[in-house]
Amino acid sequence: MSEETAGFEEEPDVPSGDADEAAESTEDAAAPAGDVTDTALLAQLDQARTALSERTADLQRLQAEYQNYRRRVERDRVTVKEIAVASLLSDLLPVLDDIGRARDHGELVGGFKSVAESLETVVAKMGLQQFGKEGEPFDPTIHEALMHSYAPDVTETTCVAILQPGYRIGERTVRPARVAVAEPQPGAQPGGAAKAEESDDSEKDSE
Repeated sequence: MSEETAGFEEEPDVPSGDADEAAESTEDAAAPAGDVTDTALLAQLDQARTALSERTADLQRLQAEYQNYRRRVERDRVTVKEIAVASLLSDLLPVLDDIGRARDHGELVGGFKSVAESLETVVAKMGLQQFGKEGEPFDPTIHEALMHSYAPDVTETTCVAILQPGYRIGERTVRPARVAVAEPQPGAQPGGAAKAEESDDSEKDSE
């Protein structure tokens, strides 16, 4: 038919190849936008992880500082308590010395004995311990030598008399033991060595 249908216009033919190229170009244009979005999200995620790591490190540091502070406060509290108790008990040592001398002379009797024993019980509960015995080796960190002599029957510097007992609270020395010490005779051989030589001499004589 040569005549065109009235009221209708023919659409121009579009080659299929051009349509495909247009679709591909649209997809290529959309692809870079998606990559940019993913990169931005990854960057934000890295920032969040970095911030979290920093906050966690800050929290751990604060926790460690707090634990150190608590330990320091507890240590100082114990130290202050020990100093206060030691100061109080130091003032009572002359009384304890008088009680000890009265006991040695048989004068700790009657009501005085009950009071003295009650006082000794109280100070023992507060951690006060007496030390110092005859025959123990002399230790300058806990003994104070007031008298000195030489003796043939000792092999080292030895406490031969306790003039005043020492007192301690835990590892803290409140008062050293005041003692008389004896040392081996100058040039004298230890008892063990002398006995060993005597034994050797006797064996030689027997041969």
